[in-house]
Amino acid sequence: MPPTPPLLGPGPAVAGPGPAVAEAPPATAHPGCEHCPDDAFDDAELISARAALAQGRWQSARSLLLHTGDEWDRRGHRVTVLAREPYAIAWAREWLLAEPGSAGAATLYALTLVRRALRGREEPDRAREACAGAAALAPADPTPWLGLLLLARHLGTDEETRRVFTEVRRRHPEHHHAHHLMAARIAETETRGTHELRAFAERAAADAPADSPLAVLPVVAHTERHRALAAAGRAPADPAAAGHWTEPSALRALGAAFDWWLEWGIEEHPRRYIDLNHLAHATFGAGRYAEAAALFQRIGRHATAAPWSYPDRDPCEAFRAARGRTLRGS
Repeated sequence: MPPTPPLLGPGPAVAGPGPAVAEAPPATAHPGCEHCPDDAFDDAELISARAALAQGRWQSARSLLLHTGDEWDRRGHRVTVLAREPYAIAWAREWLLAEPGSAGAATLYALTLVRRALRGREEPDRAREACAGAAALAPADPTPWLGLLLLARHLGTDEETRRVFTEVRRRHPEHHHAHHLMAARIAETETRGTHELRAFAERAAADAPADSPLAVLPVVAHTERHRALAAAGRAPADPAAAGHWTEPSALRALGAAFDWWLEWGIEEHPRRYIDLNHLAHATFGAGRYAEAAALFQRIGRHATAAPWSYPDRDPCEAFRAARGRTLRGS
Protein backbone atom coordinates (compact mmCIF):
# COMPACT_ATOMS: atom_id res chain seq x y z
CA MET A 1 0.00 0.00 0.00
CA PRO A 2 1.50 3.37 -0.98
CA PRO A 3 2.21 5.86 1.79
CA THR A 4 0.00 8.86 2.28
CA PRO A 5 1.21 12.42 2.76
CA PRO A 6 1.08 13.93 6.25
CA LEU A 7 -2.49 13.78 7.45
CA LEU A 8 -2.81 16.52 9.99
CA GLY A 9 -1.25 19.85 10.67
CA PRO A 10 -0.13 21.14 14.04
CA GLY A 11 -3.52 22.58 14.85
CA PRO A 12 -5.16 21.92 18.20
CA ALA A 13 -6.43 18.46 18.88
CA VAL A 14 -10.15 17.99 19.20
CA ALA A 15 -10.06 15.99 22.38
CA GLY A 16 -12.53 15.33 25.14
CA PRO A 17 -16.29 14.82 24.90
CA GLY A 18 -17.01 18.26 23.45
CA PRO A 19 -20.42 19.37 22.24
CA ALA A 20 -22.81 17.03 20.53
CA VAL A 21 -22.26 16.79 16.79
CA ALA A 22 -25.08 18.23 14.72
CA GLU A 23 -26.80 15.84 12.35
CA ALA A 24 -28.59 16.45 9.09
CA PRO A 25 -32.23 17.48 9.40
CA PRO A 26 -34.54 14.47 9.43
CA ALA A 27 -36.53 13.58 6.35
CA THR A 28 -39.66 15.10 7.93
CA ALA A 29 -38.07 18.54 8.26
CA HIS A 30 -40.04 19.72 5.22
CA PRO A 31 -43.25 17.69 4.87
CA GLY A 32 -43.88 16.81 1.25
CA CYS A 33 -40.37 17.79 0.14
CA GLU A 34 -38.90 15.26 -2.28
CA HIS A 35 -35.35 16.50 -1.73
CA CYS A 36 -34.94 16.09 2.03
CA PRO A 37 -31.77 14.06 2.55
CA ASP A 38 -32.11 10.34 3.17
CA ASP A 39 -28.73 8.66 3.50
CA ALA A 40 -30.14 5.34 2.27
CA PHE A 41 -30.44 6.92 -1.21
CA ASP A 42 -31.89 4.40 -3.69
CA ASP A 43 -30.64 1.25 -1.95
CA ALA A 44 -33.94 -0.67 -1.85
CA GLU A 45 -32.50 -3.52 0.21
CA LEU A 46 -31.14 -1.11 2.79
CA ILE A 47 -34.42 0.81 2.95
CA SER A 48 -36.32 -2.45 3.51
CA ALA A 49 -33.91 -3.65 6.22
CA ARG A 50 -34.06 -0.28 7.96
CA ALA A 51 -37.85 -0.38 8.02
CA ALA A 52 -37.77 -3.92 9.41
CA LEU A 53 -35.25 -2.92 12.05
CA ALA A 54 -37.49 -0.07 13.15
CA GLN A 55 -40.18 -2.71 13.77
CA GLY A 56 -37.82 -4.90 15.77
CA ARG A 57 -37.08 -7.41 13.01
CA TRP A 58 -33.29 -7.48 13.16
CA GLN A 59 -33.13 -10.60 10.99
CA SER A 60 -33.47 -8.42 7.87
CA ALA A 61 -30.40 -6.41 8.90
CA ARG A 62 -28.58 -9.69 9.52
CA SER A 63 -29.44 -10.95 6.05
CA LEU A 64 -28.51 -7.61 4.45
CA LEU A 65 -25.04 -7.55 5.98
CA LEU A 66 -24.49 -11.23 5.27
CA HIS A 67 -25.18 -10.68 1.56
CA THR A 68 -23.13 -7.47 1.49
CA GLY A 69 -20.07 -9.53 2.33
CA ASP A 70 -16.73 -7.81 1.83
CA GLU A 71 -17.95 -4.94 -0.34
CA TRP A 72 -16.41 -2.66 2.25
CA ASP A 73 -17.71 0.71 1.04
CA ARG A 74 -21.21 -0.72 0.76
CA ARG A 75 -20.95 -2.47 4.12
CA GLY A 76 -19.80 0.71 5.85
CA HIS A 77 -22.56 2.72 4.18
CA ARG A 78 -25.27 0.25 5.13
CA VAL A 79 -24.15 -0.15 8.73
CA THR A 80 -23.89 3.60 9.34
CA VAL A 81 -27.37 4.16 7.88
CA LEU A 82 -28.89 1.34 9.95
CA ALA A 83 -27.18 2.70 13.06
CA ARG A 84 -29.04 6.01 12.66
CA GLU A 85 -32.42 4.31 13.08
CA PRO A 86 -33.64 5.56 16.50
CA TYR A 87 -34.30 2.10 17.95
CA ALA A 88 -31.34 0.40 16.29
CA ILE A 89 -29.44 0.11 19.55
CA ALA A 90 -32.16 -1.97 21.21
CA TRP A 91 -32.52 -4.37 18.30
CA ALA A 92 -28.76 -4.60 17.73
CA ARG A 93 -28.39 -5.55 21.37
CA GLU A 94 -31.09 -8.21 20.97
CA TRP A 95 -29.35 -9.58 17.88
CA LEU A 96 -26.06 -9.67 19.76
CA LEU A 97 -27.67 -11.58 22.61
CA ALA A 98 -29.09 -14.10 20.15
CA GLU A 99 -25.76 -14.47 18.31
CA PRO A 100 -22.94 -13.42 20.68
CA GLY A 101 -20.22 -14.17 18.13
CA SER A 102 -21.83 -12.34 15.24
CA ALA A 103 -19.50 -9.77 13.71
CA GLY A 104 -22.47 -8.11 11.99
CA ALA A 105 -24.36 -7.71 15.25
CA ALA A 106 -21.29 -6.44 17.09
CA THR A 107 -20.50 -3.93 14.34
CA LEU A 108 -24.04 -2.57 14.15
CA TYR A 109 -24.20 -2.29 17.94
CA ALA A 110 -20.84 -0.50 18.01
CA LEU A 111 -21.92 2.00 15.35
CA THR A 112 -25.13 2.75 17.24
CA LEU A 113 -23.00 3.60 20.29
CA VAL A 114 -20.79 5.80 18.12
CA ARG A 115 -23.82 7.70 16.89
CA ARG A 116 -25.06 8.17 20.44
CA ALA A 117 -21.62 9.30 21.62
CA LEU A 118 -21.45 11.90 18.87
CA ARG A 119 -24.82 13.22 20.01
CA GLY A 120 -23.67 13.43 23.62
CA ARG A 121 -25.85 10.54 24.77
CA GLU A 122 -23.16 7.92 25.37
CA GLU A 123 -19.68 7.79 26.82
CA PRO A 124 -17.16 7.81 23.95
CA ASP A 125 -15.00 5.21 25.70
CA ARG A 126 -17.89 2.77 25.71
CA ALA A 127 -18.34 3.25 21.98
CA ARG A 128 -14.60 2.78 21.44
CA GLU A 129 -14.65 -0.48 23.40
CA ALA A 130 -17.57 -1.75 21.35
CA CYS A 131 -15.77 -0.91 18.10
CA ALA A 132 -12.64 -2.68 19.32
CA GLY A 133 -14.70 -5.75 20.18
CA ALA A 134 -16.33 -5.77 16.73
CA ALA A 135 -12.93 -5.37 15.08
CA ALA A 136 -11.65 -8.41 16.97
CA LEU A 137 -14.51 -10.50 15.58
CA ALA A 138 -13.85 -9.37 11.99
CA PRO A 139 -10.16 -8.46 11.61
CA ALA A 140 -10.41 -7.78 7.86
CA ASP A 141 -13.47 -5.52 8.07
CA PRO A 142 -12.73 -1.77 8.10
CA THR A 143 -16.24 -0.93 9.33
CA PRO A 144 -15.53 -1.11 13.10
CA TRP A 145 -12.49 1.08 12.43
CA LEU A 146 -14.76 3.46 10.52
CA GLY A 147 -16.74 3.78 13.75
CA LEU A 148 -13.54 4.64 15.59
CA LEU A 149 -12.66 7.17 12.89
CA LEU A 150 -16.07 8.83 13.21
CA LEU A 151 -15.31 9.28 16.91
CA ALA A 152 -11.75 10.43 16.37
CA ARG A 153 -12.72 12.89 13.64
CA HIS A 154 -14.85 14.80 16.15
CA LEU A 155 -13.55 13.84 19.59
CA GLY A 156 -10.04 12.48 19.19
CA THR A 157 -6.51 13.78 19.07
CA ASP A 158 -4.52 14.25 15.88
CA GLU A 159 -2.46 11.15 16.65
CA GLU A 160 -5.55 9.01 17.26
CA THR A 161 -7.24 10.21 14.08
CA ARG A 162 -4.14 9.47 12.01
CA ARG A 163 -3.70 6.02 13.54
CA VAL A 164 -7.31 4.98 13.03
CA PHE A 165 -7.38 6.23 9.45
CA THR A 166 -4.29 4.14 8.75
CA GLU A 167 -6.08 1.05 10.09
CA VAL A 168 -9.11 1.67 7.87
CA ARG A 169 -6.91 2.20 4.85
CA ARG A 170 -4.87 -0.91 5.61
CA ARG A 171 -8.06 -2.93 5.18
CA HIS A 172 -9.48 -0.95 2.24
CA PRO A 173 -7.08 1.59 0.70
CA GLU A 174 -9.81 3.43 -1.24
CA HIS A 175 -12.33 3.63 1.61
CA HIS A 176 -14.62 6.43 0.46
CA HIS A 177 -16.19 7.48 3.76
CA ALA A 178 -12.88 7.41 5.61
CA HIS A 179 -11.21 9.72 3.09
CA HIS A 180 -14.08 12.19 3.32
CA LEU A 181 -13.80 12.19 7.11
CA MET A 182 -10.09 12.87 6.91
CA ALA A 183 -10.55 15.71 4.44
CA ALA A 184 -13.02 17.35 6.82
CA ARG A 185 -10.71 16.88 9.80
CA ILE A 186 -7.63 18.27 8.04
CA ALA A 187 -9.63 21.27 6.80
CA GLU A 188 -10.49 22.12 10.41
CA THR A 189 -7.04 21.59 11.90
CA GLU A 190 -4.64 22.80 9.22
CA THR A 191 -3.11 26.14 10.14
CA ARG A 192 -0.76 26.72 7.19
CA GLY A 193 -3.07 27.46 4.28
CA THR A 194 -4.34 24.56 2.17
CA HIS A 195 -1.13 22.77 1.20
CA GLU A 196 -1.59 19.75 3.44
CA LEU A 197 -5.27 19.28 2.61
CA ARG A 198 -4.66 19.60 -1.12
CA ALA A 199 -1.70 17.21 -0.96
CA PHE A 200 -3.76 14.64 0.92
CA ALA A 201 -6.69 14.79 -1.52
CA GLU A 202 -4.57 14.89 -4.66
CA ARG A 203 -2.37 12.02 -3.53
CA ALA A 204 -5.39 9.88 -2.63
CA ALA A 205 -6.97 10.57 -6.03
CA ALA A 206 -3.73 9.83 -7.87
CA ASP A 207 -3.05 6.56 -6.00
CA ALA A 208 -6.58 5.20 -6.43
CA PRO A 209 -7.62 3.07 -9.43
CA ALA A 210 -8.77 5.00 -12.49
CA ASP A 211 -12.44 4.24 -11.84
CA SER A 212 -12.33 5.16 -8.13
CA PRO A 213 -14.64 7.96 -6.97
CA LEU A 214 -11.74 9.27 -4.91
CA ALA A 215 -11.12 11.26 -8.11
CA VAL A 216 -13.70 13.67 -6.65
CA LEU A 217 -11.87 14.03 -3.33
CA PRO A 218 -9.94 17.20 -4.35
CA VAL A 219 -13.29 18.92 -4.93
CA VAL A 220 -14.52 17.69 -1.56
CA ALA A 221 -11.33 19.04 0.03
CA HIS A 222 -11.86 22.51 -1.44
CA THR A 223 -15.45 22.50 -0.21
CA GLU A 224 -14.43 21.42 3.28
CA ARG A 225 -11.79 24.15 3.35
CA HIS A 226 -14.37 26.82 2.56
CA ARG A 227 -16.69 25.39 5.23
CA ALA A 228 -13.93 25.59 7.84
CA LEU A 229 -12.97 29.14 6.84
CA ALA A 230 -16.59 30.32 6.86
CA ALA A 231 -17.26 28.68 10.22
CA ALA A 232 -14.23 30.51 11.65
CA GLY A 233 -15.42 33.83 10.21
CA ARG A 234 -12.48 33.99 7.81
CA ALA A 235 -14.55 33.83 4.60
CA PRO A 236 -18.08 34.76 3.50
CA ALA A 237 -20.59 31.97 3.96
CA ASP A 238 -21.50 32.09 0.26
CA PRO A 239 -18.72 30.42 -1.81
CA ALA A 240 -19.55 32.71 -4.74
CA ALA A 241 -19.12 35.83 -2.61
CA ALA A 242 -15.85 34.40 -1.32
CA GLY A 243 -14.63 33.78 -4.86
CA HIS A 244 -13.88 30.26 -3.72
CA TRP A 245 -14.51 28.49 -7.02
CA THR A 246 -12.65 31.09 -9.07
CA GLU A 247 -9.29 30.15 -7.56
CA PRO A 248 -7.06 28.39 -10.13
CA SER A 249 -6.45 25.34 -7.91
CA ALA A 250 -10.18 24.93 -7.25
CA LEU A 251 -11.02 25.24 -10.94
CA ARG A 252 -8.38 22.65 -11.85
CA ALA A 253 -9.73 20.22 -9.27
CA LEU A 254 -13.29 20.78 -10.44
CA GLY A 255 -12.44 20.38 -14.11
CA ALA A 256 -10.55 17.14 -13.51
CA ALA A 257 -13.32 15.68 -11.33
CA PHE A 258 -16.07 16.59 -13.79
CA ASP A 259 -14.11 15.08 -16.68
CA TRP A 260 -13.63 11.94 -14.59
CA TRP A 261 -17.37 11.73 -14.03
CA LEU A 262 -18.08 12.09 -17.75
CA GLU A 263 -15.68 9.23 -18.50
CA TRP A 264 -16.40 6.82 -15.68
CA GLY A 265 -19.64 7.79 -14.00
CA ILE A 266 -20.22 6.40 -10.52
CA GLU A 267 -23.40 4.44 -11.06
CA GLU A 268 -22.73 1.51 -8.76
CA HIS A 269 -20.92 3.05 -5.80
CA PRO A 270 -23.10 3.11 -2.65
CA ARG A 271 -22.07 6.70 -1.80
CA ARG A 272 -22.18 8.05 -5.37
CA TYR A 273 -24.83 10.65 -4.57
CA ILE A 274 -22.48 12.31 -2.11
CA ASP A 275 -19.95 12.82 -4.90
CA LEU A 276 -22.63 13.93 -7.36
CA ASN A 277 -23.90 16.51 -4.88
CA HIS A 278 -20.38 17.79 -4.25
CA LEU A 279 -19.84 18.17 -7.99
CA ALA A 280 -23.19 19.90 -8.47
CA HIS A 281 -22.51 22.24 -5.56
CA ALA A 282 -19.08 23.14 -6.96
CA THR A 283 -20.12 23.58 -10.58
CA PHE A 284 -23.02 25.76 -9.46
CA GLY A 285 -20.69 27.81 -7.28
CA ALA A 286 -18.34 28.26 -10.24
CA GLY A 287 -21.20 29.44 -12.46
CA ARG A 288 -20.86 26.43 -14.77
CA TYR A 289 -24.60 25.98 -15.10
CA ALA A 290 -24.68 23.62 -18.07
CA GLU A 291 -22.47 21.15 -16.22
CA ALA A 292 -24.40 21.65 -13.00
CA ALA A 293 -27.69 20.99 -14.82
CA ALA A 294 -26.45 17.59 -16.02
CA LEU A 295 -25.47 16.73 -12.45
CA PHE A 296 -28.77 17.88 -10.96
CA GLN A 297 -30.62 15.75 -13.49
CA ARG A 298 -28.57 12.74 -12.45
CA ILE A 299 -29.06 13.44 -8.74
CA GLY A 300 -32.82 13.57 -9.09
CA ARG A 301 -34.34 13.59 -5.62
CA HIS A 302 -31.23 12.32 -3.85
CA ALA A 303 -29.90 15.50 -2.26
CA THR A 304 -27.32 15.06 0.50
CA ALA A 305 -26.85 17.14 3.62
CA ALA A 306 -23.19 17.75 2.76
CA PRO A 307 -22.29 20.05 1.11
CA TRP A 308 -25.64 21.87 0.85
CA SER A 309 -25.73 22.46 4.60
CA TYR A 310 -22.32 24.21 4.50
CA PRO A 311 -21.47 26.27 6.38
CA ASP A 312 -24.74 26.62 8.29
CA ARG A 313 -27.66 26.34 5.91
CA ASP A 314 -30.81 24.31 5.50
CA PRO A 315 -29.69 21.68 2.95
CA CYS A 316 -33.14 21.25 1.38
CA GLU A 317 -33.60 24.95 0.78
CA ALA A 318 -30.04 25.40 -0.49
CA PHE A 319 -30.37 22.44 -2.86
CA ARG A 320 -33.73 23.55 -4.22
CA ALA A 321 -32.52 27.11 -4.76
CA ALA A 322 -29.38 26.02 -6.60
CA ARG A 323 -31.22 23.43 -8.65
CA GLY A 324 -33.95 25.87 -9.63
CA ARG A 325 -31.51 28.55 -10.66
CA THR A 326 -29.38 26.08 -12.58
CA LEU A 327 -32.23 24.56 -14.52
CA ARG A 328 -33.47 28.05 -15.39
CA GLY A 329 -30.01 28.67 -16.84
CA SER A 330 -29.13 31.71 -14.78
